[in-house]
Amino acid sequence: MTQTTDSTPSGAGSTGTREALLAVAERLFLADGYDKVSVRAICAAADANPAAVHYHFGTKDDLTIALLESRLAPCWSDAMSSIDPGTDSVRHIVDVLLAPFVELQTDPTGHLHLRLLSRFVLSHPNVNWTARWFGLDPFADILLDAIPGLPARAARRRWALAFQLILLRFGSTEPLDAQAVDALAGFVTAGLSAPPDPSPSEKENE
Repeated sequence: MTQTTDSTPSGAGSTGTREALLAVAERLFLADGYDKVSVRAICAAADANPAAVHYHFGTKDDLTIALLESRLAPCWSDAMSSIDPGTDSVRHIVDVLLAPFVELQTDPTGHLHLRLLSRFVLSHPNVNWTARWFGLDPFADILLDAIPGLPARAARRRWALAFQLILLRFGSTEPLDAQAVDALAGFVTAGLSAPPDPSPSEKENE
């Protein structure tokens, strides 16, 4: 790819350049880890101008968000959208949520994606996701419908804790066996479905 001037990234406005940056970043992140890969290394490996990541994404974090969403969001979209919190139990909701994790961990690349997702989310808890099922709000809405009287703040907090545990477990080196997945699902279900707590920790206004 021919490079342009320093002020104009090569392939500016080109979806080809954007996809090349995503593909290269994915390869480098999965091979070397997020922390060891620089923006300059991504641009160089993609044969792009050093400003290409900034032009197409903004920051390394924004590129990583786009990468994880493009690779993983489809795994949850249809299944989670099919949930009816009025009739589906909390355990069913958790099982639907965990199913893609279980499937992904059996694939070498999928397992690496989960490890990248885990490390990135746990070290960047306040990033702005754009894909629907990467934020807490849709999950909180489901839980509010499933557990009448639960404050919205408490629903978000419960899911935040649940995802911390889920990501820690599925982001480990070794895949979880069926027994471990069942135990995890049961623990998460218990935490999510507990009756509303009248203590200050789950009141709407803290």
